[in-house]
Amino acid sequence: MKNLYTIVLLACMSFGAQAQIDRSIIPEPGPSPEINLQEPQNFELNNGLKVMVVENNKLPRVSIQLRIDNPPIAEGDKAGVSSLTASLLGNGSKSISKDDYNEEIDFLGASINFGSQSAFANSLSKYFPRILELMADAAINPNFTQEEFDKEKAKLITGLKTQEKDVASIAGRVQYALAYGTQHPYGEFVTEATVNNVTLADVIKFYEDRFVSANAYLVVIGDVNFDEVKELVTKNFTPWTKAVPSSLSYSRPSDALFTQINFVDMPNAVQSNVSVQSLVDLKMKNEDYLDALLANRILGGSAQARLFLNLREDKGYTYGSYSSLGNDKYAPAIFRASASVRNAVTDSATVEILKELDKIIREPVTDEELKTAKAEYVGSFVRALERPETIARYALNIETEGLSKDFYKTYLERLNSVSKEDVQQAAQKYLSLEKTRVVVVGKGSDVAENLEKVDINGKRIPVRYYSKTAEKVEKPNYDAALPDGVNVKSVIENYFEAIGGKSEVDKIESLMLVYEGEAMGAKIKTEEKRTADKYAQTTYMNDAPMMGVIAKGDELYMKQGGNKVPLPPEMKNDLKSAMGIFPEQGIALNQKAKLTGTEKIEGKDAYKIEVPGEAVQATYFYDVESGLKVKETSVITVNGQTQNQEVSYKDYQEVDGIKFPSVKVGTMGPQQIESRLLEAVINKEVTDADFD
Repeated sequence: MKNLYTIVLLACMSFGAQAQIDRSIIPEPGPSPEINLQEPQNFELNNGLKVMVVENNKLPRVSIQLRIDNPPIAEGDKAGVSSLTASLLGNGSKSISKDDYNEEIDFLGASINFGSQSAFANSLSKYFPRILELMADAAINPNFTQEEFDKEKAKLITGLKTQEKDVASIAGRVQYALAYGTQHPYGEFVTEATVNNVTLADVIKFYEDRFVSANAYLVVIGDVNFDEVKELVTKNFTPWTKAVPSSLSYSRPSDALFTQINFVDMPNAVQSNVSVQSLVDLKMKNEDYLDALLANRILGGSAQARLFLNLREDKGYTYGSYSSLGNDKYAPAIFRASASVRNAVTDSATVEILKELDKIIREPVTDEELKTAKAEYVGSFVRALERPETIARYALNIETEGLSKDFYKTYLERLNSVSKEDVQQAAQKYLSLEKTRVVVVGKGSDVAENLEKVDINGKRIPVRYYSKTAEKVEKPNYDAALPDGVNVKSVIENYFEAIGGKSEVDKIESLMLVYEGEAMGAKIKTEEKRTADKYAQTTYMNDAPMMGVIAKGDELYMKQGGNKVPLPPEMKNDLKSAMGIFPEQGIALNQKAKLTGTEKIEGKDAYKIEVPGEAVQATYFYDVESGLKVKETSVITVNGQTQNQEVSYKDYQEVDGIKFPSVKVGTMGPQQIESRLLEAVINKEVTDADFD
């Protein structure tokens, strides 16, 4: 009994002692956990295909990844051939039509996707033999047809046309072109001209030259048996002809000779894309690889990093600012710190990014920053281990990047051993302010003057001007004087005269315009009705109403089916300023409308009228010579999301004494639509029912 009492007493004393623990003190971390990564079983076919198999029977699923690790090559005047090759691969094989191929994959609940030099498949393990067979067949015996080639080529060109108006797309293109040069595989870019140079024969040759087994790796992970995989892979991939990929040499890129701002003018931009970048010789096998990753993480690798906290949380310049640090075994990679910011703070944001870059090079990071960065990496690393594709990626990295076999097993141990001094040394080695390019894409008339005043550490940073295709150009003349007497009122008066005369325009009490075009294989029709104080636009797909926008009185809503979705009040205020039979009637009365100069539209000068708003920033372009409206752009910002819209007007034709554009060219999502005028009805009797 005494012994029992003693045990209970000791337990209570122990509990009491535990209760006195100071929980405000964070316990010292224990040793890094041992990472048990399953080693793949390997074999190699006679054609050079290297196969790795990881048996994992937890779930009845299998993933298959084929990667061809070829060095990069430049596509030159046929840039886009790799994209077209990727889009054509997977369209069946020489023995299976595209439709039958896709139908069988869907029926099995699987997926197979191809890149220009890769493939990926996922399926239930019971269907693995057939899915492997289908993937191998499409990879080795692709079904390249002229019909599919023409379709994919048209889609690629349409996407390129859309990107020409997108600030982020132009910024991405110019950033790589300036970093590497347009003759380098990483710096060249695809244009409509280069795509038009590509033929089906070019795609076939690219496939034959690059989709070869010499540098190919096949990783199979999941509920499989090694012997079965070896038998199936040998059967399905042995017919793959052994070949060595072509290789072309190219000059090694280098950083700018001195720190500079490279500016690209995008007059339609309402935000500036700012990117501070430089080249880095970082490879995964470098001893200080993890040190460099942590330096970048602290600078701008997350929402807890310095750039985000400075530019968003403190200054409110942007929705987010981040940095990235690449690695590449074939060529220098890119370090980039970037943000999309309001025009008014473009220069200030540039200075703050440069300051943060300078600080992480000059000063050690804090203990708390290093601890947080390590914790983020540990968390993402452990979570990633739950995904089969992670194991595949790790296995491939060990083989293709020349990593040690225990690279990932000791990952956390090496990560936790990184010190503040290691991080600073990596920042000093891989980051620099001495030969940095600050690539800014934005509206020059708003931001160029202040950018030319930017300095860092008391030294002014010179500005160089470039085109959207990364060619050096002269600084645009943002101060070009308009002719005497030319203003918003005169431009709109000339427009009314050009379409039929002010007196004829004033006689119109109602107007209905119907345009029709094609997109995504469907007939798209828009019907627009206007009176002095009412507006309705309905979009039809294959004659079925898809969406409508209605404005009358104090109501402004979007209509989908039988549902009415009210639009934000700020949009209502903006739309009121453009009400009338023609938007120009409202613009002429808008005190905020401003004539900001001229701009080239398809090679001809056009006056540009900007109409600011709370949610909609609109710009209208009128041909200087004819007076006709040739383009209209708008930037719609709602709930922090921004959408750009653009419509071009062409080939005016007269209907009942008034000229209307017979062709409108706009966009729907990523696709460009050319619509033709079907009907223009003037002064048709309308009722309130026409605006419901």
